[in-house]
Amino acid sequence: MSTARIGSLDGLRAGSIVFVLYGHLVGTHGFPDVGALRLALGDMANLGVNVFFIISGFLITSLLIGERHRTGRISLKGFYWRRALRILPAAYAFLLAIVVAGQLGWIEIGREDLIVAATYLVNYDTTRAWSIGHLWSLSVEEQFYLLWPIGFVLLSERHALIAAAITFALAPVVRTVMHVAFAHSPYADLEIFPAVADGIAIGCVFALLRPWLLAQAWYLRCTASRWLWLLLPLIVAVNRARNHTVVDAVAWPCMLIASAVLIEASTRRRGTWSWKILNWPPIAFVGTLSYSLYLWQQPFLNRHMDAWATAFPVNLLLAIAAALASYFLIERPFLRLRRSKPVELEGADGASANAAGTESLEQPGPASSR
Repeated sequence: MSTARIGSLDGLRAGSIVFVLYGHLVGTHGFPDVGALRLALGDMANLGVNVFFIISGFLITSLLIGERHRTGRISLKGFYWRRALRILPAAYAFLLAIVVAGQLGWIEIGREDLIVAATYLVNYDTTRAWSIGHLWSLSVEEQFYLLWPIGFVLLSERHALIAAAITFALAPVVRTVMHVAFAHSPYADLEIFPAVADGIAIGCVFALLRPWLLAQAWYLRCTASRWLWLLLPLIVAVNRARNHTVVDAVAWPCMLIASAVLIEASTRRRGTWSWKILNWPPIAFVGTLSYSLYLWQQPFLNRHMDAWATAFPVNLLLAIAAALASYFLIERPFLRLRRSKPVELEGADGASANAAGTESLEQPGPASSR
């Protein structure tokens, strides 16, 4: 297995989960009034989700490409085995805790909520409970993991690029149609896969185009410029205005491209202040912990409840404590089990990450609830 790994992605993932935590803390009991800041920034939780979608598409596609180039094939069996061990134990432990909390009367959770959560169909449910509402993005991720590796096996890289580009282009169209056809109904903003796959798709596009881009002097010059970070105000401005259908259809795809440029460039800007920040061990560890934080923050950061456990700052401390327990007691033991399997069972997502770094590179992303 190669010892190469992609730098900065843990730090970028850390930023993504911080966006989600901030977005969900706003409105919880005891959290400071940040009305003006929230108005200026927009829905940061949703932005964090989309940033992670880009990272996911970029990373998984890069690893699939790496395995194909290295071995001449892609092991679907290995890919799904690794994905299952990485995601399912922690997710189902979380759902078990939700069942117990529901039985004790601490939260409201229905049978249908548990079914859609267990089958990764939350993004098709318009009536999901708050406690599992954030799993819509994990559902999108799982649907991506199911579809994309199979498509990648069946298609050449050129045709895979075309498929990803078409997905990127069609998602805003699907959202616009839904906004118009289902206006003033829960279906207008439902996160069905075809409507929200553009973030993942642009990550796939950049991974497939990366060898060509890195051979272009203009791209290297632009991404090495100190002015590259001026894309950040553009990203925030578009995020703030995304609730307008025209902005979502036209400006949002541009924002996703700008984010993908920043993410790709961040993996190469060694020696810069941004590289040092993104790869600083404490920040990288937050990125490593992001999956558990993603799972456990939702029940505690509940703006619809006034219980002591959902009041700031206790709610944040409890979410962090639960995430640490999940990571050290559940995730890491299963990661060791995964690494103990023979090489032929190692999937595509192990092609470019070393054994020590794989656990932090392959995480599902943070999510937001509607």
